[in-house]
Amino acid sequence: MASSETAPAVGQRVRGLAPFLRSQMRNIAPFLTLIFLSGFFALASPSFATLDNLGNILTQVSVTGIIAVGLTFVILCAEIDLSIASIANVTGIAVAYFTLQDSYVNIPNIPLPGAAAILLAILLCALLGLVNALGLTVIGIPSFIMTLAMMQIAAGISALLVRGQIAYKVPGVITTLGSGSIGGIPWIVIVAAIMLLGGHLVLTYTRFGRYVYMVGGNREAAEYSGLNVKLILGAVMVISAVCSGIGGMLGVAHFGSAQQNEFDTYLLDSIAAVVVGGTSLFGGRGGIGNTIVGLFVLGVLNNGLDHVNIDSFLKILIRGLILLAALVINVYAQRLREKAAE
Repeated sequence: MASSETAPAVGQRVRGLAPFLRSQMRNIAPFLTLIFLSGFFALASPSFATLDNLGNILTQVSVTGIIAVGLTFVILCAEIDLSIASIANVTGIAVAYFTLQDSYVNIPNIPLPGAAAILLAILLCALLGLVNALGLTVIGIPSFIMTLAMMQIAAGISALLVRGQIAYKVPGVITTLGSGSIGGIPWIVIVAAIMLLGGHLVLTYTRFGRYVYMVGGNREAAEYSGLNVKLILGAVMVISAVCSGIGGMLGVAHFGSAQQNEFDTYLLDSIAAVVVGGTSLFGGRGGIGNTIVGLFVLGVLNNGLDHVNIDSFLKILIRGLILLAALVINVYAQRLREKAAE
């Protein structure tokens, strides 16, 4: 008699588990991908699974992580920011432009004290983010088009500042945070961790964070509840620009120079980190935790492919396929969510 009662109970648990797994597919798939990639590269290369290499991975994803913090806010609102890489580049160039360069660097710049150079660079990226915000919320330009235009504007400012030259000097504190270390831990990793933690705390424990999820989850309902949706959208665009600017300044110090088109690859990397990690492109689902997982997936993938000496062109293809898989999961998870809501 006991066995006949147990069988239906087990069946109910199995049937209950399937919907749960489907609903959590966006979160589970990135973890499984990370575990698979880590295991594969550990078996393929003895030098991969070492503490030194873990440090390399963390350093390699730090700039992407800083930029991806702000982008996570934007995507959670069901918007996109295509100008993040260009804003990172122009901010890094700006902080060098306002720093006294060596005599052999042929850039007509305006040397200022370090603190003033940093402040002006931050103000520049915030201003560019504000232009994005005004275009989106006041004029009504879709974020895709607005930030696409800003990508060109920021690239043009970068070209005007450096005029094809390369600047090498930035303020001392930026040099330390971008290329220095403390206790063997690179400062840039610490800064990235602090910014990721700060973004998580804001999204999880503050009213503004709840508003971001509300706007992304159901914008119409958020408006009916009295929420100033345009203010939230404008704020996340500025946050994205400032995070990009900080990443750009530290990236310039980390790379050792400020030059045109230095951050071009960071647009795809940052979007991939957010989306591969499981944050929904449709808004309202995901967060910084997902972005961290996405960063590790990209970091492990890029680093691991270097360890197995795979063709560099094939490496680009594999990254694209993984991003495509993440997009498919993202769309499929959204469809399951809509069906469950019906």
